[in-house]
Amino acid sequence: MDKVVKVVAVVKAKSGLGRREFLDEWQIEHPVYVRRLPHIRRYTQSPAIDHRKQWPYSGMAELWFDSIDDVKVAFAGTEAEAMFDHEHQFLESVEWFLADEFAVQL
Repeated sequence: MDKVVKVVAVVKAKSGLGRREFLDEWQIEHPVYVRRLPHIRRYTQSPAIDHRKQWPYSGMAELWFDSIDDVKVAFAGTEAEAMFDHEHQFLESVEWFLADEFAVQL
């Protein structure tokens, strides 16, 4: 897979939800819904590190697809509806954008 289109989402846990409960929902329960999306190639989660500082987001997720058309198909179906319904159970908000990837040589 040379070119990739990513849905990059930054998420906030519902207020009052403990870190462990949030991570259980996100890392254990939620991937079941994401795996059902048509054409998805990869799914990564980056939870914010537990820290004394209050971060503006609880974490970030990347959903990888081969094309924008594949993203459209994935998010138009009943699988996405079920995923969104599950997100409402543990997320306060989701902000997202489409991105490609550019590797910078070090």
